[in-house]
This record gives sequence, C-alpha cells and structure tokens, in this order.
Amino acid sequence: PGMDHAGIATQNIVEKKLAEEGITRHAIGREEFIKRVWEWKEKYGGIIINQLKKLGASCDWKRQRFTMDEGLSKAVIEVFVRLYNEGLIYQGNYIINWCPRCQTALSDLEVEHEPTKGNLFYLKYPFEDKTGFVIVATTRPETMLGDIAVAVHPDDPRYKDKIGKTLLLPVIGRKIPLIADEYVDMEFGTGALKITPAHDPNDFLIGQKHDLEVVQVIDESGIMNENAAKYKGLDRFECRRKIIEDFKKDGTLVKIEDYEHNIGHCYRCKTIIEPYLSKQWFIKIKPLAEPAIKAVKEGRTRIIPHQWERVYFEWMENIRDWCISRQIWWGHRIPVWYCEDCGETIVQRNEPSKCPKCGSTNLKQEDDVLDTWFSSALWPFSTLGWPEETPALKTFYPTSVLVTGFDILFFWVARMMMMGIKFMGDVPFRDVYIHALVKDLQGQKMSKTRGNVIDPLVMMEKYGTDAFRFALSVFTVQGRDIILSEERISGYRNFANKIWNAARFSIMNLEGFDFPAESEMEKPDLFDRWIMHQLNNTVEEVISSLDEYRFNEAAQSIYQFFWHEFCDWYLELIKPHLYKPSSLKRKRRAQNTLLQTLITAIKLLHPFMPFITEEIYQSLPGTEGSIVVASFPKPKKESEDYQAYKDMTVIKEAINSIRNIRGEMDIHPSKYIDVFIYPKDDNALKILSEHELWIKELSKVEKISYLKEEEEPKKCAAAIGDRVNIFVLLEGVVDLDKEKKRLMKEISNIDTDLSFVKKKLSNKNFIEKAPREIVEKEKRKKEKLTEKREKIYKQLERIQRIEFA
Repeated sequence: PGMDHAGIATQNIVEKKLAEEGITRHAIGREEFIKRVWEWKEKYGGIIINQLKKLGASCDWKRQRFTMDEGLSKAVIEVFVRLYNEGLIYQGNYIINWCPRCQTALSDLEVEHEPTKGNLFYLKYPFEDKTGFVIVATTRPETMLGDIAVAVHPDDPRYKDKIGKTLLLPVIGRKIPLIADEYVDMEFGTGALKITPAHDPNDFLIGQKHDLEVVQVIDESGIMNENAAKYKGLDRFECRRKIIEDFKKDGTLVKIEDYEHNIGHCYRCKTIIEPYLSKQWFIKIKPLAEPAIKAVKEGRTRIIPHQWERVYFEWMENIRDWCISRQIWWGHRIPVWYCEDCGETIVQRNEPSKCPKCGSTNLKQEDDVLDTWFSSALWPFSTLGWPEETPALKTFYPTSVLVTGFDILFFWVARMMMMGIKFMGDVPFRDVYIHALVKDLQGQKMSKTRGNVIDPLVMMEKYGTDAFRFALSVFTVQGRDIILSEERISGYRNFANKIWNAARFSIMNLEGFDFPAESEMEKPDLFDRWIMHQLNNTVEEVISSLDEYRFNEAAQSIYQFFWHEFCDWYLELIKPHLYKPSSLKRKRRAQNTLLQTLITAIKLLHPFMPFITEEIYQSLPGTEGSIVVASFPKPKKESEDYQAYKDMTVIKEAINSIRNIRGEMDIHPSKYIDVFIYPKDDNALKILSEHELWIKELSKVEKISYLKEEEEPKKCAAAIGDRVNIFVLLEGVVDLDKEKKRLMKEISNIDTDLSFVKKKLSNKNFIEKAPREIVEKEKRKKEKLTEKREKIYKQLERIQRIEFA
C-alpha cells in the first residue's frame, strides 16, 4: 500500500497556502519550499491511508511506501540513468502542452479535452505582387503573428498555379511563402493552412520538414511577447479580441463562423493549455511500448473487461514520445548536471564533484523534476527494493492482479507494463481489472457542481462499511457504470442486520455444542441435505464468479443463499429440532449442520463484508484466530444431493402457494386455515405427508386433505404448481362480498391516481421542462400503479370465480 507524491497537485496546494501568508515559493527558495511540502505531506498524507483502512482494505500496512521515499528515489534515478545511457531518454526542442497557470509542461495524458463553442475566423493574406490574396481559417488568430508560411495541398486545383509565391503577413508585414504539403485537409476551411511552428505541434513538424524558422509570440505566462509587435504585453485572449477588432477595420477579416471544437485544459487547474516550444526531457517510448503490446496480445497480461484491450492497443500503437520533465520543485529532481564552463551534460547516479570533460567544479543541476507518473510507473518493483535483488522482489513480482480505474489505464497501467517488462523482464501483473465509474440514479457522473456526490465516508458512517462495500459489489457489472444511490446502500444495511440477527440466533442455539462424533448424531434429514447441497452450489458460484472478476454475480449468489435459503427457509425448518427435538441426536445433527453452514457462508461473505464477518466468526464455536487467515471454502462432491433439492422443491412449492393465497385474499396471519393438496406424483405425496408438520407450522394450516384426482374443491382459492396443486378453503375465512367491494374500491382509487399520472406524462411541457429525475419518478409511479392494479384485478377475478363455483 502507499501513495504517489502528486507533483503538480501537491505543489499547487502548498503554493495556495503560501499565498494566504502573502509569500511565494520563489521568495522562500527551493529548499525551504520542499521542507514546507514535506510538512504538508506529514499532516495530510495519512488521510488517504485512513480512508483505505476504513473501507476495509486488506493490506500489509507495514510495507507502506511513498514515491519520494529514499528507496524509491534510488530506483527512479537508476531507471533514468539506464534509459539515458541506452539512448532512450533525450533532451530536445519540441511543442509541448504548457499550462500558463501551473508554469509547467504536461504530457498528452494530462490534458483534458472538452468540447467548446468558439469561432472560426477567416483572414486575408495578400500576395506580395498584389495579384490577389489567400484566405486562411483559424480558431486562434493571435498566433498568426508567428506565422512563417501558408500551406496548401499539392493536388488542390485552387492553388496549383500559386504554390511558391510570396504572401505578406498582416500587421507584421513579414514575407512568407505559399508551400505545398500533403498534410493539409482540402475540405477544411478554405484549404489553406497558416503555419505557426512555435505554437502548434503539427505546424512544428511541417516547419521542420520545410526548414522554416520558428518565431514565438506567446510566452510561458500566456502573454504576447516582443515578437507580437503592438500587441506585446497583452494576455493571449485579450490579444485575440483586439486583433479581430483591428482586422475588422482594415478589411483583413473576411467572416466569422460559429465553430465547436475540443480545447485542451490542464487536468489539475483547468486552465486552457498553450502549445509551447520548449526544451524538455523525453523518453523514446515506442521501443518500450512494443513489448508491452505483445504481452497483452499473447495473453501474458489480461485486461478485464476485454473491451479495454482494444482501447489499450489503440493508444499504445499510436503513442508519442513521453515528455517527462516538469517545471516545478516538488518531485524527483532530474539527475542531470551542466558544466557552466564547457557546457557538458552529465547524467549519473550521484552528484558529480567535477566535470568529466574539462575538470571544472562549476556545475549546476537541472532545475526540472520528473513527471509523477515516471516514479509511479516503477511502483510494482521499486516498492520491493529494486534495483537490489531482495527476497520481497523475488516473492511478490510479478503480482497477480491490479484493480484500477479506466481513467488511468494509460497514465499508470500502460507505463507500469512498459517499465516492468523493460527492467524486470516480465509483466508486472497477470490480470488488470478495470472497474467502472460510479454514477447517480440518472446515469450522470458525480460532481460537486451537480450536487449528486455520494461521500463514501458519510455513507460508511451512516449505513456501515459492510453495507457500503456490498452495495458497490452488487452493482459492479463488467463493462457497465455503477449506478448508485443512498437508497440502494441503505437496503444493504438491512442485509447486514439480517446476517447479524441470524448469527445471534445461531450462537444462542449452539450453546453447549461440543462437536460430537458422527455416531452421536442422527443421519442428516432432508433439510440438512438440502441446505448443504445449496451451500455447495453457492460455493461453486462464488468461486467461479470471483475467478472471472464477476463481483456482482458472486455477491448476488451469497446474498440469495444467505437471505432466501438459509434465513427464510433453513432456520425456520430446524426450529422444531432445536426447541422440541425428537432426540438429543437429532438436535446435535441440526446444530452441526447449522454451524458448518454458517461458518462457510460467513467465509464466502468475508471479502465483501469484512467487519461483521470477522466479529461473527470469532464468536462461533470451534473457530480460532482471524477469518482473514482461515481457508476459503471449496466445493465438496459429497455435499451434492440433487434428490434432496428436488424433494425440497415440493415442500417449498406447497408452502409458497399457501402463503401467496393467504396474502392475496388478505387472510389474517393468525388465522388457521384448511387446505386441499393434489400431489401430481407418488414421490410428491410421500414427501408432503412425511413433512406435514412443517407445512402446517410455516403456513398456519389447521388441516390438510390430500386429493386423489385432479379436481377443484368448491369455495376454494387455487394455485396450480409443477408438482402440486393447492386449494385453500375460503368458506368461513373470507367474507367474499365484503372483500369484493373492498377490491373494487381500491381499483377505483388506483384508476384515479393512474389517470392523473398519465395526464402529466402526456404533457409535452412537463416532459421537456421538468427535471429528469422528476420525470423518471412519475414514470416509475405509473409502472407501480399499473402493476398494483393488475394484481388486485386478479384477486377480484379469483373471488368472482369462487362465487360462481
């Protein structure tokens, strides 16, 4: 477990703190500033770790690491030096993403592109010989002050006879050529592209190809510089406004069109980034990417869900060199020194005492630090002691699985793959599980501005960590977003309560249980055999689902078993054996099955609900130590019993049918009734007659009569099943006339409500103007009312059939 040092973000926070004191980092100097950052880290760095602990993350907290730790820093320097010596790290001038606010370079991944409504400005560039002009289209007219050429496609018939002619740049008066380049899109704008090598990455490449000069007109703060003529000193956006005003006056501006395009923003401070020509440090990434692509294609690392592999390949196969230098102070300072006398560049592991070329001691270290993701990319092996051959490295590398979000698939996962293969000769993990994004009930991304954020710490405090974890697990479906609401989380608090109450009941009834020998217990009865069969199936389902990272299916399997089979059925069925057993041997068998089932179920639940299961486990007879180190359940062939499953289905079908009729006919829970049962085969009759006591007890039945022929007794409500037909005698139990009137009145009330809801939903203004959640609420209301009406109408039909029987 551990954290990275979050270079840009952390420096921004500490700089804001300094600003509150009325000082800047430059005023206190680098050493003092770094000291302040460490102080901030010591004060607030533990918050994330504490959140992980509260979530129940099962980590070896003694191994906690931080990317700025001494050991990890050593690994960072080692990797940098090795890559540099292999020619994979180089320094060069290049157009990089620059944040004028953070005053640093950003990698392509650190730029967030957002659709933005802007304008496309059409400008006239006249030919020097006054034979006409070329119209160019641009979204950034302020950069035209740095134009060095205009490019057109060599096959464009509009410009074929003009290629090679000279144009005059408006405002500046610079002579610029009209050149031909196949990069130009003939369909965009006018088919003529202004070339500004200093302020656009594609223009930079075209400029290099045609050996064009480079003129910067915007500085690192987003301010127009001395090359911007009369616009010097203006902010880049103020310059845009002013230059368009001037072009309107002198006729340079032809027209303005509305235009929506993606604009890059700094992922930390949201400032619009500036393509900026700067000397930076880069990694030649393709030689590292190729083995990482191959590893996934060969299946040495799986990305799950598998659709993310396509995204991974697409990015890795079109990867650009990684800009790794950052113009900030917090981070790993690049291990490069420059000789102030001869200009030699020195790259080594330790600070040099003198220049190896001229012997001068006048050396200066590189001011820039490495991108945070550089050190994070080494995490799988740097945290285990690399470059030393430590026992931990041999034991834990490669690891089995990485669980992460899709938003850092490239930031982190791909880079760990590249670095792991490069320096360890093997992939860092066998599986990469990409979890989904948590969204609200309307499928919207959670954000503070929308006010739909669900704070995990608040939810854990309110409903319990186990309930929160289980809710996330249930709704984590591969390839889909997690749709979460407080109501859904609260529902799983009820499940936690159910587990606790079932455990309390079990512990109370296990008092004095002394683990008797098999000979001291009766043979397992139908209920014992059935619950062990169902438990065995659940073990198989949970293990299979966890193996394939289908966490929702694993959670649903154990939920279904624990609530609807263990609690709803088994605990009720064994009460006679516990309270009024036919023999001590019978009670012991019931206790033994109860304990084994509960221990296994608690173990299956533990990965999802660690706190409640640990508490229960340590309270159960025969358990030792923590559940964390207990063996996880495995399927047992001897527990399979399909006959018990089929026999138990008959009993459940009979009881459920009687209960359903009681509910539909509104028979009071304390009222005992008479029923007729028609078993459809001899085995069904045998099972029902042998377990009549339980059927009567669980469905409040006074008398059961078995029918030999498939007939429907008079004055009865019927339920036709697969192996049994059930008939509940209503005479003397239900006032049919009174019940009929009650149901008709309820249908009338529902029709009134339904009419109102339908009218509202047919109102176009309501659908278009009401908040989406209100519209959805009304739709759900309509569905519930319709469903309720159908159910009551069936009850009414049942009574009418009985009346005419």
